[in-house]
Amino acid sequence: MNIRVDIWHNILWSRYKGGVFSELHRECVRRGVVARFFQIAETENVRRGLAKVDLSYHKYPYRLIAEGSYQDIPRLRLIWVLFWSTLTSPADIVVLAGYHKIEYWAQLAAARVRGKRVMVFCDSTSRDRPRRTFKSLLKRQFFRRCDGFFCYGQRSRDYLLSYRVPPANVFIRCQAAALPHDYDASRALRNRLGLLRSGGPPTVLFVGRFAPEKNLPALLEAFRKLRDESSACVLALVGDGPERAALEAIVTRLALNDAVTFPGALSGEALYDSYAGATCLVLPSLSEPWGLVVNEALSFGCPVVVSDRCGCVPELVVEGVTGFSFAAADVESLATAMARAIEMTREDPSTSERCIQFVSKYTPSSAASNVLAGLMALGNARSATVSHSYLTMLKNGFAKIGAGPWR
Repeated sequence: MNIRVDIWHNILWSRYKGGVFSELHRECVRRGVVARFFQIAETENVRRGLAKVDLSYHKYPYRLIAEGSYQDIPRLRLIWVLFWSTLTSPADIVVLAGYHKIEYWAQLAAARVRGKRVMVFCDSTSRDRPRRTFKSLLKRQFFRRCDGFFCYGQRSRDYLLSYRVPPANVFIRCQAAALPHDYDASRALRNRLGLLRSGGPPTVLFVGRFAPEKNLPALLEAFRKLRDESSACVLALVGDGPERAALEAIVTRLALNDAVTFPGALSGEALYDSYAGATCLVLPSLSEPWGLVVNEALSFGCPVVVSDRCGCVPELVVEGVTGFSFAAADVESLATAMARAIEMTREDPSTSERCIQFVSKYTPSSAASNVLAGLMALGNARSATVSHSYLTMLKNGFAKIGAGPWR
């Protein structure tokens, strides 16, 4: 008997999920797993202004619940649609997009009523945000009612285990960036080395939203210290967000106007060229479940300087090989790490090659294989059961109310 799976995700904007789901769809077809994919919305408010939705990475069949931003969907209608879609689904397994929204709780309830197995994507880590007692209690109750978990690395796994999730129910899937469709590692390396040989001042690069959790004021303070030691270096802040005006004011206060640029939000070739030409990428976040820009930078031979709060550190940051980590709250530590990354790039020509080789195993295909392994393991396990009379009562009750697809 074929395993039937519903896989839910929050937004189409995430190109990397498009790449992973495309590979997963191909593998499911090959292995006889009947998988349906659902995208709740096209984007979300915090992503507006960064990049448009790029559907070229979504090479799999999916149903889009609503156009526009996730936050624009009327909450009660969203809860109802997700609940009803899950309650009436023929799937044996439902993979939820998360656990932090009430609509995901509604899906969990519907799945348990129908006796479906439930898995959930989890990207949180214990270093991401401070825990709050009430929310922690709710998460524990949610996790107790799930059968399996897909997490993004060791720190995410440790987070789940801290909630007493059985280790056997946790499946680590690698995090993979959505690289250009014509990406070629050898060509990326040649381009990188050519740009480095062309000269120019060392360039420190940041890519992301200008938001409080990105810790950009600390980056500017650390860059000021770095400039005191090496006046030639420059900093490019690629992105946009609510803190832009405040950051521009800090640049002026620190007398860095001649050294800091704001290229805006970049995508496509412009973004990839930024990685290729940068001396190092810096991700100074106070809260970062993973940090896909690290995958992207390494794929173009650019070493990284990453805050110890970022989830990707154990997997992607090898000290002196792919870059350096630093204490997020320590400006001096950040300045030192940037100086070391610049020196490593300048003194060791093999740095770029090592970065590309190291990250080469973090592919959408590998991530899809990890997800499929988890689905197969759970699908072959004993099916959950529920009271037939209770199920019949609920189905009859909801049938009187009526529901259907909503776009």
